[in-house]
Amino acid sequence: MSRKKPSSFAPYFTGEDADQVRAAFLAAGHVEGYASISELIEAATLKEVRRLQRKHHNGKPWEGAGPGALRPGQRTRTEQDTERKKNRGNQQT
Repeated sequence: MSRKKPSSFAPYFTGEDADQVRAAFLAAGHVEGYASISELIEAATLKEVRRLQRKHHNGKPWEGAGPGALRPGQRTRTEQDTERKKNRGNQQT
């Protein structure tokens, strides 16, 4: 778990996914040692980052990307629709 909090950003979830995140935290968060839903989301995100580092960067951390490196907000509806179509095509093959 990160102890320093120099910068932050907020993930976006669908209503259904957000309900599941909250339910998971309420049902098992305390048993797993999460003091807050933010800790749960942070732990899950960093686990995925480490997986991506192993898969795509020889297990090494990337050079950091500071605030302003990403565009703000969610992907546009067109980008989301394009991604959905691409994923459906990959599932059919």
